[in-house]
Amino acid sequence: MRLRNKPWAAEKLANHPDIVIANPTASKGKWKELIFKNENPIHIEVGTGKGQFVTGMAKANPTVNYIGIEVYKSVIVTALDKAILADVPNVKLLNVDAADLLTIFAPNELERVYLNFSDPWPKQRHAKRRLTYRSFLEMYNEITDEKGEVHFKTDNQHLFEFSLESFSAYNMLLKNISLDLHKSTFEGNIMTEYEEKFSSQGMRIYRCEAAFRN
Repeated sequence: MRLRNKPWAAEKLANHPDIVIANPTASKGKWKELIFKNENPIHIEVGTGKGQFVTGMAKANPTVNYIGIEVYKSVIVTALDKAILADVPNVKLLNVDAADLLTIFAPNELERVYLNFSDPWPKQRHAKRRLTYRSFLEMYNEITDEKGEVHFKTDNQHLFEFSLESFSAYNMLLKNISLDLHKSTFEGNIMTEYEEKFSSQGMRIYRCEAAFRN
């Protein structure tokens, strides 16, 4: 995906410290206390893109705290616009790399991780970059509590099959597996921008939930 450069994005992100947390490592272990100021569970979306999913979830579930994580400033700035428009206090955004999660969150601090339409990294030599690779699962496992789960959606069949194998190899409990989400009985689905585009073209959306066995 080619990203259009937005040289003004950094300044705009900096101008909204109430939504875009500039120094997330300072809140490690204290996200509920310092940032959300409540005891509600925290869910994160790794690779939040333009923010439609995370803001939609925040509106639908006001008693859950949501954090959208996106490495590209030119993308997360659109998520910021959506968060401002949605006017939901329970959503925050982080302009960081997913590889840094252990420096941002303490053990057991989160309850759920969402992975939506992640980069499939189709070449086998790039498998370790996939967000469902074992090293990433180890990170998610450490920062989530005893209820820890990964909810995963993709349009890529190969990535979905790889992820099911990865979850199983990590001894996670698989549930609510859907090979065609929009023809399933699953309720409460919040679509991402990619999901709207792909499903409108008749493409299958694959989804599953994987729970850690701690």
